[in-house]
Amino acid sequence: MIKDRPGKRRPPQHSIWRGIRLQRLMAGADPDASPEPAIVPASWPVQAAAGLVALRAEPGLIGADEAAAAWIAPIEAAAVELGRGAELGRGAELGGMLHGLVASGRAAPSPGIWRGQAEPVPGFVFNLPGFLDEDDRFDAAGFGAAVEAAVTALALARPAAQRLALGMADLALLLARLDIDYASAAARDVAVTIGALLAAHADIASAGLLARGIAPGVPVTAVPVPSRCALPVLREALLAARERALACGVRQHRSLTGLLPPGPVEMLLGVETVGIAAPLSALDSEGGLARWARARLAASGRSAESALAATLAGADPFGVTDAAGIAAMREAIAPVCAILPEAPSLPAPRGTAGRGKLPARHGGYTQKVSVGGHRLFLRTGEYPDGRLGEIMISLPKDSATLRGMAEAFAGAVSIGLQHGVPLDEFVDEFAFTRFAPSGAVEGDAAISQATSLLDYVFRHLAATYSQRPDLVELDLADEAAGADAAAPLLPLDLPETGSARPKRQRPILKLVS
Repeated sequence: MIKDRPGKRRPPQHSIWRGIRLQRLMAGADPDASPEPAIVPASWPVQAAAGLVALRAEPGLIGADEAAAAWIAPIEAAAVELGRGAELGRGAELGGMLHGLVASGRAAPSPGIWRGQAEPVPGFVFNLPGFLDEDDRFDAAGFGAAVEAAVTALALARPAAQRLALGMADLALLLARLDIDYASAAARDVAVTIGALLAAHADIASAGLLARGIAPGVPVTAVPVPSRCALPVLREALLAARERALACGVRQHRSLTGLLPPGPVEMLLGVETVGIAAPLSALDSEGGLARWARARLAASGRSAESALAATLAGADPFGVTDAAGIAAMREAIAPVCAILPEAPSLPAPRGTAGRGKLPARHGGYTQKVSVGGHRLFLRTGEYPDGRLGEIMISLPKDSATLRGMAEAFAGAVSIGLQHGVPLDEFVDEFAFTRFAPSGAVEGDAAISQATSLLDYVFRHLAATYSQRPDLVELDLADEAAGADAAAPLLPLDLPETGSARPKRQRPILKLVS
């Protein structure tokens, strides 16, 4: 039980919140902020407390019920004044429905509504998994009533706004609970059906506001209806709502649907993937299975052990999507979503699809040199067009460990070359590396000094295959000057010339009588 704070009485709770067990948590508005107290239902995830701290209108301890009442009370008063209080939710008053949406984690308005601040486009976020029951049946009637209540609430809170953004969230978890791959056509049909159902009920609510003369009308357009849907109840509800919306003819708002940038509202609702975003990994930030991945295993009847075995075998038991699946979902949902965020910029895949192996008979040469007295054999393999595709490094007089390391290193470089890594990348990385053996180079007229074996190898390859004569000769005079400049200066007043050791003087003896 949460006690009243000293010096300030908690306002009376709405009946929706009575009987809900509350808990006090410490959370920060962002990872770098200091934790602050927040009171949220015990069934809410920990991240909901952080969302509540970020959404509060002013600093200080506040509960989820108080924060909701702060923005719902003015809307409820305006609804009663206009006579809209009992027209939604099967006779329930508007304020009670809004409290119920927040308390159940089904939906919540945009940050500006919570804080009482103006924002370019007021919005409402609907947590789609919140409308699934224990048997994973979607509450289409409850979803439609929630959408109509949200449109009415936003219109009463921001009467001048002509653009609203009602959007969905955690589509990925909804699909996982239904055992549907995100990148499949069935997933796109479900998403479009839900989006169209949301748009149709938003049109109905906006048209109802227009009937009271609040604003001039905007024609209602027909929303698309997919030919099939994995949830038949959704498609049936969409057909009925679409017919009602078209019968209205005109609505108040210019646009009603959209996905706003993610923020604390999604944290408050416990959303794992924002909007229509796809899960890019089956793991969460702590390295465990994400909620959507656990839901997918439960829906498919697979155990964690079988999923691990499938993963080790190279399969994907969770259905993690790729860039093509994300683009297809975005394209499918666009007709029923007026505001879409910019498509995420995904890194272009690197050209590692195939390995261009050298033919069995290929050209090349062998270079024999000595670096600092250590013999080195460098062998190259070339493609028919003259490109370098393989190197081998042999150190016949060195230890077995050093010989093995040199051969393994050369093999790794060869694999990189055959997968398209430019030779210049290796040259820039390994030229002028310093380690023993180093020193004078014998057997190569172009390179007389090397700072290491790898330095010689890659400067030689650069001169032969990359046409980089600037790397051929090492200016040892400059390096010596640099070494002298870097030498430590001791605070000793030593003579500039003369012997380093002072000459010992003969002792002078004095005869004393």
